[in-house]
Amino acid sequence: MQITARELVFDVQAGGPVDGPPVLLLHGFPQHAGEWELVASRLHDAGARTYAFDQRGYSPGARPADVAAYTMGECVADAVAVLDALGVDRAHLVGHDWGAVVAWHLAAEHPGRVRTLTAISVPHPSAYAKALATDADQQRRSAYIGLFQQPGKAEDLLLEQDGQRLRELFTGVPAERVERFVTPMLDRARLTGGLNWYRALGRGPMSAGPVPVPTTFVWSDHDPAVGAAAAQGCAQQVTGDYRFVTLPGVSHWIPDEAPDEVAREVLARMATA
Repeated sequence: MQITARELVFDVQAGGPVDGPPVLLLHGFPQHAGEWELVASRLHDAGARTYAFDQRGYSPGARPADVAAYTMGECVADAVAVLDALGVDRAHLVGHDWGAVVAWHLAAEHPGRVRTLTAISVPHPSAYAKALATDADQQRRSAYIGLFQQPGKAEDLLLEQDGQRLRELFTGVPAERVERFVTPMLDRARLTGGLNWYRALGRGPMSAGPVPVPTTFVWSDHDPAVGAAAAQGCAQQVTGDYRFVTLPGVSHWIPDEAPDEVAREVLARMATA
């Protein structure tokens, strides 16, 4: 279905019992709402109602041209507006990758809209920023961002050979799932929309305030983009009940590689609300 919010049109996947507790699922780069399919089906079986939407830059009707339109404040405002349009006052919030960044900010800035938070792969922005400033390992892991911020060059490299470099990003993900994500991103305009999130970095604060809601952070020790320093620093940024879960042997794409574990942790966190 489609939802109009903030004069933009977002593609939304909804599922599960209509009277179940609402769960808002936020995807990352270079994916889309479909990254939650394996997790959502398990949440539906447990009675939850899920909403996953293609975020700004990914939904064709929500793709501003100006990089300044992709600051985190705009992305967070989209998520709040989608909840408003759905008539959801408070939701359980789950985010992966850039979706986790949105979720951290939303939980810190609008805690009254969030019952629980489960963030996956990417830690609290302040923990990440501290590691990026002080930890050589995290600096090395984050070097790819410089490429993604280069208009034109990043698109050219990621799209050449029918998106071969995009496919190579998805280490550990089954081939059929990889194509599920790569094929839509071969649309250059869609790819640019996703890359604009990186290009808007520096146009707003990287840090976020403390998170007061019950929170679980799920990290994997084979994640090439996020190291232990950033992951372990997350605890200092949560004032609510907090749980840190490490999945051994799993790469960055946790919802695709370990959907059972993600659903288990989401449901366990929901049960504490």
